[in-house]
Amino acid sequence: MKAALLTGIRQMEIRDVPDPQITTAGEVLLRINAVGVCGSDVHYYTTGRIASLVVEHPCMTGHECAATVVEASPEVKNLEAGQRVAVDPLVWCGHCDQCLAGRRHTCRNQTFLACPGQAPGALAEYLVMPAANCFPVPGNMNDDEATTIEPLSIGLHAQRLAGRPGPRRAAILGVGPIGLSVLLCLRAAGTKEIFVTDLLEERLAMARRLGADWTGRPTQQDVVAEMLQRVPEGMDCVFECAGRQETLDQGAEVLAPGGSLMLIGIPQEQWVRFRPETIRRKELRLQNVRRQNECVQDAIDLVASGQADVKKMVTHHFPLGRTREAFDMAADYRDGVVKAIINVSGA
Repeated sequence: MKAALLTGIRQMEIRDVPDPQITTAGEVLLRINAVGVCGSDVHYYTTGRIASLVVEHPCMTGHECAATVVEASPEVKNLEAGQRVAVDPLVWCGHCDQCLAGRRHTCRNQTFLACPGQAPGALAEYLVMPAANCFPVPGNMNDDEATTIEPLSIGLHAQRLAGRPGPRRAAILGVGPIGLSVLLCLRAAGTKEIFVTDLLEERLAMARRLGADWTGRPTQQDVVAEMLQRVPEGMDCVFECAGRQETLDQGAEVLAPGGSLMLIGIPQEQWVRFRPETIRRKELRLQNVRRQNECVQDAIDLVASGQADVKKMVTHHFPLGRTREAFDMAADYRDGVVKAIINVSGA
């Protein structure tokens, strides 16, 4: 089969690799229809690492995917050939303390698609996954929507961690696909006012189309002052989705006492800092967000019901042979790209 492999820093090739085979009970063979280009994939492409996870070239990449079942092992009863599915890229063990506590996303023995040293990537014609990771999608859901279920489930997990019924006023700092996913989930949960910042006007425009009440661009205005002018008491919750020191600082400044700073963005640096006086005097809660936890089916239901219009996030499509072009575009933020999709099957 053909697959996209990282072969060096900002180097990628389409190569022939062996077809995967079902080897374990409960697995299914999938034909990959589409794969989304994620920011973490781009980190591996441009720097060869995320924190302690270092790429050994060559390696397969990609983890956001929609697929069609080709074959299921005899033990699988809920899937059959021809079914279209959204894929949860994290494989959990099911028996460690974290899995038994209902925290599959922090499984001690997890493997994640395209993580160095863990599992192969999804940017290939075929992939074998446990049936438990494959979620059937309704017939009216296209491959773009099914592919974006993975980032939407992260947004849903973050929204739920922030507490129910959810914040009255929230800010999202950084509206790439994850920030936009948070926005969609906050809107579906009934958040009254949503404030958004980003460095790129194209992404702010998309946030407005998806329901943001106010948008600001830090390079052109004092976003902290303007948000506090509109909400002097501060935000109930801030979702930091950029992974940058300045947005961490801004988030702490605009929060109300007792507010929550949701840490979703992945910093490229090894260390970040917080101003103790600010977070202590306000008694702020710092909540890390680790991917998602049992939110995939609910994310599918949000899209299928029309409550989350993820199609608007998809701005570009590429065939498998132009995967490197898609990664370069995403890495350089060219042409207003938000979510680029690789149509592996050629559809």
